Amino acid sequence: MTMKNTSWIKGAVIYQIFPDRFAKSAKCAADGVFEKWDAPETPNGFKGGNLKGVEEKLDHIRALGADVIYFNPIFTSAANHRYHTYDYFTVDPVLGGNEAFDAFLAAAHKRGMKVVLDGVFNHASRGFFQFNHILENGKASPYKDWFHIHGYPVNAYANEKPNFACWWDLPGLPKFNTKNPEVRKFIMDVGAYWLRRGIDGWRLDVPYEINDDAFWREFRRVCKKINPGCYITGEVWGEARRWLKGDQFDAVMNYQLSSACISYFAGDKLKLSHLYAGRKLKAVNQKRFIAGIEKLLGMYKWETTLVQMNMMSSHDTDRMADTFGFDKARMKLAVAFSFLFPGAINVYYGEELGLAGKLDNGARLGMPWKNAKLWDKDLLGLYKKLGALRRGNPVIKDGRFEFLKEYCDGEILAFRRFLGGRQVVCFINNSGSARELAVPPAFLRALKPKISCGASLAAGQSRLKMSPLSFVVLG
Repeated sequence: MTMKNTSWIKGAVIYQIFPDRFAKSAKCAADGVFEKWDAPETPNGFKGGNLKGVEEKLDHIRALGADVIYFNPIFTSAANHRYHTYDYFTVDPVLGGNEAFDAFLAAAHKRGMKVVLDGVFNHASRGFFQFNHILENGKASPYKDWFHIHGYPVNAYANEKPNFACWWDLPGLPKFNTKNPEVRKFIMDVGAYWLRRGIDGWRLDVPYEINDDAFWREFRRVCKKINPGCYITGEVWGEARRWLKGDQFDAVMNYQLSSACISYFAGDKLKLSHLYAGRKLKAVNQKRFIAGIEKLLGMYKWETTLVQMNMMSSHDTDRMADTFGFDKARMKLAVAFSFLFPGAINVYYGEELGLAGKLDNGARLGMPWKNAKLWDKDLLGLYKKLGALRRGNPVIKDGRFEFLKEYCDGEILAFRRFLGGRQVVCFINNSGSARELAVPPAFLRALKPKISCGASLAAGQSRLKMSPLSFVVLG
């Protein structure tokens, strides 16, 4: 398997945007009455974020070192998260419609940034035309085989028990019958349409629920024929070898990395309001962390590891601040490790500001553009430094990874990325005590501090002084 066509994603910084909550431009007026931007998150409320608003914030995104923007769904929907798709060929009018998307795409590409869209192909919505047609016409509808209907009339509302296959038994999310050739063609046409329109890739929502490898092989063939360099990544929380053999996805969202980092760097501050791939995360020691990371590194082909979609949080998790018990020092350690790990790094909007929020209770708040009190500028500065370090860095893009085990003593964690004669080295003090360690002078002469957070190395000296919960990046 080769990833040469998707080499642009290696080492990239991906910025994830939840469209209704990121930015709202007055230049894009939408009909209706919306919630106040800074009002608490509600399950059904809309704040009216739009694509023009995102376009106006591209400088902020680019300053983070971002090369790619990943949008949560943008197609027409009656849900604020837009995973209830009505029309797969139309950008939601609240976001500005297809015209606004074309303008945004041009603006992003002009800045050298790629755009990845969320593909929700396992299920549609109650308002999706073909399903609505069944609601109106029952078994007489020519679209009855587009879904898994078990009886008539169809029970499609909250006070009824669904008599059709739907995602998590939610009647508003009818599951497609992807064995139906008409449905398969429809989804393939959607994938092709937006690639022809200029997008650079797809993030696939719950793709494991379409339990059909032939379907995803076909999807890949269709997409790669139009754009051989398009990026296809799937939402798979666990081990994903089935989909990463080179004939289906290029990558998956690397929740295995985030779970390992949360368990190790959050330590006894770990607080999660939800399960992680069906399990409760618990603190682990360094030995278990290193073993887990080394297992992960050996799980896939190296070229696949280099294009994985790594992240520390997403729209489906608590925010980092809550997960790490509001311990910013611990958050910084996890951010540094993830930014230096092989693969792309996905930053969920607002994490660079240290926003707080639990899943379904604040994790999807409006981005506080006008409330400087909520901006952690120290954390923002770190994201910018790490993003700048990654950009165009061949060691980050293609370099191998290894732990420097002679320094890993249970508190100090040391690792490096290396390529040819170049390397980036990181020392992390993941303990509550100050530490001082000897580093060979020859090693230090070849490296200079790039980013330091609570660690110091005097010129000409070979002893590294590290405050509690600190790190330094040398290169």
